[in-house]
Amino acid sequence: MVKNDLLTRGVVEVIEKDHLEKSLQSGKKLRVKFGIDPTAPDLHLGHTVPLRKLRQFQDAGHQAVLIIGDFTAGIGDPSGRDKARPPLSEKDIKNNLKTYLNQAKKVLDMKKVEVHYNSKWLRKMDFGELARLFTDFTVQQMIEREDFSARIKNQKPVWMHELTYPALQAYDSVMVNADLEIGGTDQKFNLLAGRNLMEKRGMKPQDVLTLPLLEGTDGVKKMSKSLGNYIALNDGPNDMYGKIMSISDALIVKYAELLTDLPLEEMAEKVKKDPRAVKMKLAQIIVAMYHDNKMAQKAEEEFVRVVSHKEAPSELESIKLKVKKLTLVNLLVETKMAPSKSEARRLVEQGGVKLDEEKQNDPNKSIELEREILLQVGKRKYLRVSS
Repeated sequence: MVKNDLLTRGVVEVIEKDHLEKSLQSGKKLRVKFGIDPTAPDLHLGHTVPLRKLRQFQDAGHQAVLIIGDFTAGIGDPSGRDKARPPLSEKDIKNNLKTYLNQAKKVLDMKKVEVHYNSKWLRKMDFGELARLFTDFTVQQMIEREDFSARIKNQKPVWMHELTYPALQAYDSVMVNADLEIGGTDQKFNLLAGRNLMEKRGMKPQDVLTLPLLEGTDGVKKMSKSLGNYIALNDGPNDMYGKIMSISDALIVKYAELLTDLPLEEMAEKVKKDPRAVKMKLAQIIVAMYHDNKMAQKAEEEFVRVVSHKEAPSELESIKLKVKKLTLVNLLVETKMAPSKSEARRLVEQGGVKLDEEKQNDPNKSIELEREILLQVGKRKYLRVSS
């Protein structure tokens, strides 16, 4: 990828662009920072947007600096939130951290990444040091940010601990002496806080590069585990392929721009003619990136067989329940094909549930498990169930 693409492809804004362009042209090795809080155990394709940009800087010869926010995860980033994040215990954070770096290495060259855990310096700060840090920011600055002002306008609470988050993220930039910090557009306030703090500490302020937010499989909201619209890096090849195929046609080019190196003009022209074929190519490329070419090909064949030809998957999981008789709603919940009874009822009423290839319409139907039955939810979820 050429240097020009660093500041154009998938980039929303660069602050200060002239300064950053001169730094890149000078041949200086920049310290490029990206921070991520372990708020859930899975990284998803939305996380790979900044990770891929970090890798592009890495490939251009710059130093990738990855901040794992094991301290700030306990506070919760308020960016883009209409309510406070639920608090995470230290145990939750440690569990979420277990596979983070293994997942990140699917995108980054981890042998050349400088990794820092921000608990290393933030946990050591006493109250006096924290007070000095907070004197560099005002309450007015904090409540002017869009998400806080929206909450205040709607008479929703803004908690004291949330106000500290931008200052703590900014302090990370001071500690690693970042030349550039990258993040989503929802992070702009936090990234600029880093610039301001560095300047007040007599340091050269970091430049800032913001990236688009990736919509999830619902096509509307930012990809998020809490919203259930995410595609995890640890998803199996079939699941990953199927989820990518479920995105709206309007998102195909955006997914290609942010998640691959495919030529965009060519993609846009092909989408107009045959969006399904382009989406299949996109799905195969992304699955190959996080699994391999052979698995991607098999995932495509399985998708065509199950979705296009409406056949059952070649490999079906079987489970046994301890009961011989239960309602359809309870069957869906017990088999974890639905997360709740209300969701199970909705799936049945919308015609999304089949038993032995027969569509069901009564959520309270009594189901006998004396013999094995084939349960299908949606187009791709199958399960053999018996007692």
